[in-house]
Amino acid sequence: MHIYINGKYFDKDEAKVSVYDHGLLYGDGVFEGIRVYNNRVFRLEEHLERLYESGKSICLTIPMRMEEMAEAVIETVRRNGLPDAYIRLVVTRGAGCLGLNPFTCAHPQIIIIVDKIALYPQEVYDQGLKVVTVATHRNYPESLNPRIKSLNYLNNILAKIEAINAGVEEAIMLNSYGLVSECTGDNIFALRRGVLLTPSISMGVLEGVTRNAVIQIAREKNIDVKAVVMTRHDFYIADEVFLTGSAAEIVPVIKVDGRVVGEGVPGPVTRGLMEAYHRLTRSEGEPVTRVGKKNSK
Repeated sequence: MHIYINGKYFDKDEAKVSVYDHGLLYGDGVFEGIRVYNNRVFRLEEHLERLYESGKSICLTIPMRMEEMAEAVIETVRRNGLPDAYIRLVVTRGAGCLGLNPFTCAHPQIIIIVDKIALYPQEVYDQGLKVVTVATHRNYPESLNPRIKSLNYLNNILAKIEAINAGVEEAIMLNSYGLVSECTGDNIFALRRGVLLTPSISMGVLEGVTRNAVIQIAREKNIDVKAVVMTRHDFYIADEVFLTGSAAEIVPVIKVDGRVVGEGVPGPVTRGLMEAYHRLTRSEGEPVTRVGKKNSK
């Protein structure tokens, strides 16, 4: 495995950052999770736009133009030779002092990891997932806007712990008003009477790249899609429910807080969207070739 750090490549065991890096000390940084399908990087530009917007929002200047970052991502994929892979692109604040002051960090760190990922076994996609609502609320937008994809994921991890302790693999998180926001690592959708519903961005939702792709696919299929205010009741009475995320892709949900969704199996609309998403991801994206610029190790 070849890992990119600040313009150089290292083997996995040799890839290191300073223990004084504020990404490690305080979760001070931003990241993206990106997929590669059939030697194509899916929606790289959209991911990079969100990365740079997240950096700007936290006053973190990424020391590389977006075009250069795109080439670095593609070159790292080339070097690892995986036609289907997961990319973790991380930008930390860099090494500084032990205090909170981020302006002691002179050089942000850019890290690109390319590896395989499988969040759920195949039977989850075939048979569906059970989820529960947890007590841990989504971060308040006034304190840490969920649209910033930051390295500080403790909020999500605590919710994930609650889900696992409840005997399921994923959790629905509410916002400070008790309204549905999203899951620990995925956006959530519900189909009701032919209308596809998902919590609006104002509910404390990360504007997911996969979320946007699914909305696009659904509208191309003439499915009415609405981003609205949603409560748990909307998911209890839904005909179908599913989750979306770059790592998870589209995951059907068959039970919410002990309530069976629809017929208790992945529904036809969900399956149709899964098939369409599979086709889209294998046909669209930045192509990865075996010929790229040579970077020093």
